[in-house]
Amino acid sequence: MAAGSLALQRSLEAQDSNSSVRVNGERLRRNLEGLSLYGRPAGGTFESGVSRTAYSDADVAGHRFVVELIRAAGLEPRFDAAANLLATRAGSDSSLKTLLFGSHIDSVKSGGNFDGDVGSLGALEVLQSLNEHNIRTRHPLELVVWSAEESNYGSGLSGSRAAAGQLEPGELDRVQDGVIKRDAIRRLGGDPDHIERARMNKGDFAAYLELHIEQGGTLDAAGIPIGVVEGIVGIDDYEVTVRGFANHAGTTPIPQRKDALLAASEMVVAVREIATSIPGKQVATVGQISVSPGAPNVIPGEVKFTVDMRDLDARKLAAMADQLHHRLNEIAARNGCAVEVEKTGAHAPALTAEPLRRAIEQAADSLGLRHTRLPSGAGHDAQMMALLGPIGMIFIPSLGGISHAPGERSRWEDVANGANVLLQTILGLDRA
Repeated sequence: MAAGSLALQRSLEAQDSNSSVRVNGERLRRNLEGLSLYGRPAGGTFESGVSRTAYSDADVAGHRFVVELIRAAGLEPRFDAAANLLATRAGSDSSLKTLLFGSHIDSVKSGGNFDGDVGSLGALEVLQSLNEHNIRTRHPLELVVWSAEESNYGSGLSGSRAAAGQLEPGELDRVQDGVIKRDAIRRLGGDPDHIERARMNKGDFAAYLELHIEQGGTLDAAGIPIGVVEGIVGIDDYEVTVRGFANHAGTTPIPQRKDALLAASEMVVAVREIATSIPGKQVATVGQISVSPGAPNVIPGEVKFTVDMRDLDARKLAAMADQLHHRLNEIAARNGCAVEVEKTGAHAPALTAEPLRRAIEQAADSLGLRHTRLPSGAGHDAQMMALLGPIGMIFIPSLGGISHAPGERSRWEDVANGANVLLQTILGLDRA
C-alpha cells in the first residue's frame, strides 16, 4: 500500500474510533453535585439550590474546587488578570488556533445548580475523556470558566467583557457590599492592576463553544434533547416616566383627573401588543414599576416602569422602539399626562456561526440525538466572544423551563448528552 493511502486509512480509522468516545456521565454528575456544596443553604440539599454570587466566599471556594478537578484531570489551571480560570491541552499542530470552550460557575442569589455549571464542568469532562482515551487533537484545546457572568457590580459578563475589551470606564472602582470590585477580582485570583492582560484579540481562537441549559421550556415541551442556538438576542432596556397630577382621590371628579397610573396601565398593555404585532419570536416585558406618592387616597401623580425588549434582529428591535415611542406618547396625551422614555441599556444581537451550527448538528446526528434550532433569550459569555471570533452554543432542556431558581433542573441523561455533543463537535471541528 502506498504511503499516502496508508496515512489516509489510519486517519479514517482514528476518526471512526474517536466517534465512539463518550464522556463519563456519572463522573460529571458527581462533579456537579460536589460543586453544589459551595453556596448551598445551611442544612439544604442539592435540590435546595445555591447562592454562589460572584466573588463571594462561596464563589472563591467553588473555584478552588474546580481548580482541584482540573489538576486531577492532568491539566494545569491558571487565572488570568480578570480572574477567569483557564486550562490548556496542547495540540499536535502548533500552527493551528485554539478551540476555546466553557461557561461560568457563579450564580444568582437563590439560583440553581445547572446554569453555567453544566457548561464549565462539561467542558472539563470533555478534556478528561480525551486524556483517558489518549486522543490528541490537532488544535490546542482551552477550557475557560468565566468570572462573574451573572449581574455583579452593576454589570454581568465581567470576565468575558474583560477578555473582549468591553469593561466600562471606572468599573473596577465600583463598590458593592462595602467591597471595591478590583479587590474582589484580586481575591478570586485575578490581577486588576494589570487587567489589560486578560484582553484577547480578534482571531486568537478558531472557535468558541458553550454548552448551557436552555433556561426556557422549548426543548422540554417538545421532547428534543439538543438545541442548536441561532444566536443570543439583542436586548434594549428603557425606563419610562409618566407624569400626571397627584390629587385627592375623593374630591377630584374622574373627568378632571390626570392619573399617571391609569395611563401607565394602558402603556403596559401596549408593550405587550407591540411585541405580538410583528411575526416572530421577539418579546417585550415590563418587569418593574413604582408609583408615587403611593397612598391609597391619592391619585397617582408619577409612575416609573421598565421595558425590556429582545430579539435576534436588530432591525426588528428598532421597529419596536419606534412603536413604543409612538404608542406611549399617544396614551399619555389622551390621559392628560406627559411621558419620557429613556433608553438605559443596549446589547446587540450575537449570531452564532453557521459552520458551527452545522458541526453541532452533525455531532448530534452521530449520537442519534434529535435537535432543533432556536434563539437564546438570555445573555451568555458567548456574546462577548462573538466580538472576537465565531461562536456556537449547545442547549440541553430545562425541566419546566425553570431557571435562576432552586427548582432549576435538567435530566442527568440530558447533561451527559450535551457533554457528548460538545465532545463530538470539538472532534469534528478539529478534523475540519
